[in-house]
Amino acid sequence: MLPTPAALEGKPVPNVTFKARPNDQWKDVTTDELFKGKTVVVFSLPGAFTPTCSSTHLPRYNELAPVFRQNGVDDIVCLSVNDAFVMNEWKQGQDAANITVIPDGNGEFSDGMGMLVDKRNLGFGMRSWRYSMLVKDGIVVKAFIEADQEGDPFEVSDAETMLHFINPDAQIPQPVVVFAKPGCPHCARAKAALKAHGLQYTEIVQDQKINGSVLRAVSGQSTWPQVFIGGKLIGNADALDAYFDSARPA
Repeated sequence: MLPTPAALEGKPVPNVTFKARPNDQWKDVTTDELFKGKTVVVFSLPGAFTPTCSSTHLPRYNELAPVFRQNGVDDIVCLSVNDAFVMNEWKQGQDAANITVIPDGNGEFSDGMGMLVDKRNLGFGMRSWRYSMLVKDGIVVKAFIEADQEGDPFEVSDAETMLHFINPDAQIPQPVVVFAKPGCPHCARAKAALKAHGLQYTEIVQDQKINGSVLRAVSGQSTWPQVFIGGKLIGNADALDAYFDSARPA
């Protein structure tokens, strides 16, 4: 049976040494290194490369990482009962530079949290249940644990729920998409402007499938880049500059 949030809150995280490979070199990472003197958001999930974990759980924490940091979070840790090679490849494939991935390969941390569950019916062996928690100086302040039911529920361990707990008034930025062409100086200027304004963006790069016809169909324009913010077409680099200029207080 899974623990309740109340059973975890106010308690220290398990004392574990993880076998990690930052920069493709073996390194022992202790829980003290991860948590001591820090405010850390942890989200744990059943497995790297699995559908919900890859489509929603990890990407949204990565996207909202700047907002978490603005609200006092020092690091965001994603933990799964996978080995270091799998976790590193998954992070790279997800372009999740804002997340620290930790391989709980032997399940010791998950077991210590009471979150190690039997997934042998899926050929997974023992894996972590899906949950998130806010940890301050090694102590669990708040835990969000998915309901103990069949399947892979995903209702409370998401990034928005955690951010709302930390600061109910936190401003969540609108999603930004940039259609860009390799080597395009105007595209580079638009991306630099977005970064300068603290906006995370998803870049869709021109290739055989994302060509001029796709760009025209989506934006009605034929020049690169084309920037969308919150589902609204802003336009090219000049239009983006004008957008930011109009948002400045007079």
